[in-house]
Amino acid sequence: MYDTLPPDLPQLRTLRTWHAMWVTRLDQAIAAAEAREAEKRRGEQARPPAPEWMIEHGIGQGRPPAEVHQGGCHMAGHRVRPVTRDQARQALGAGIRACAHCRPDTELGLLE
Repeated sequence: MYDTLPPDLPQLRTLRTWHAMWVTRLDQAIAAAEAREAEKRRGEQARPPAPEWMIEHGIGQGRPPAEVHQGGCHMAGHRVRPVTRDQARQALGAGIRACAHCRPDTELGLLE
């Protein structure tokens, strides 16, 4: 059914032009998709590692520390700053709440 082609030269050339146009468009789309994937890989490789420990700050005047999280905790909000292990331990010792989801107090050996 699809193996028959028109017999005359003008129609064959028209079909050839049409398909060449589509091959060019497909090549451009493939090149754009490959460029997006390469950029995504470069971004992932250049991304700094997640901090090991974070302190989430509250809202309001002075933004006091509110909660300690392990790095990568899904419950950490947007108002976080990275801290060292010792700073996280000191914050927990000073009475700052430990996240109930990632349990940094357990990981640091400071059970409540």
